[in-house]
Amino acid sequence: MPKVTVYNVDGKPVSELDLPEAIFGLQPNTHVLHSAVLLQQASLRSGTHDVKGRSEVSGGGRKPWKQKGTGRARQGSIRSPQWKGGGIVFGPTPRSYGFKLPRKVRRLAIKSALSSKVISNQIIVLDQLSLSTPKTKDFAKILNNLKVERKALVVTANYEQNVALSARNIPGVKFVAADGINVLDVMRHDQLIITTEAVAKVEEVFA
Repeated sequence: MPKVTVYNVDGKPVSELDLPEAIFGLQPNTHVLHSAVLLQQASLRSGTHDVKGRSEVSGGGRKPWKQKGTGRARQGSIRSPQWKGGGIVFGPTPRSYGFKLPRKVRRLAIKSALSSKVISNQIIVLDQLSLSTPKTKDFAKILNNLKVERKALVVTANYEQNVALSARNIPGVKFVAADGINVLDVMRHDQLIITTEAVAKVEEVFA
């Protein structure tokens, strides 16, 4: 069972915590991680790209010249793709890029992502995290106390509005509640900052 040090917002160790083995102690499955990241990235694509085919462009409607006797190549319509202003061949049309993964695979992916942070020593556990007022300066001080210098994902048990408002103006820092944690966010950020209550909630959801 992985054991980590629990810090307070001043960056001082206050206790130790045994992380649940079934969530934070797995050998990461890279194939499943890759599939889950692709799933999320695909779902973010709008898929609204579109071009006009020969049936959609303006013009045409009749044969530009007779079939024979002109010395020129036969043509059926000025809407044909070889004409300037003609339709596009095999161009993109609106579509959904989304696909599905089994529920067990998605759960394994988030467990693998969290376990990878423990293995690489990129997880910081806090005893608590709350702010009386939304203030970026105060939150930046907390990050400085924890010696966080790179991209960080901050996770609390429930949505903390003051924390969310304080974190959103800091480049590379993102805040989510425990029920919104996902593979893409965990893998995109260099460090995971999570409260002890959030660890318990993640265990409750994914165990």
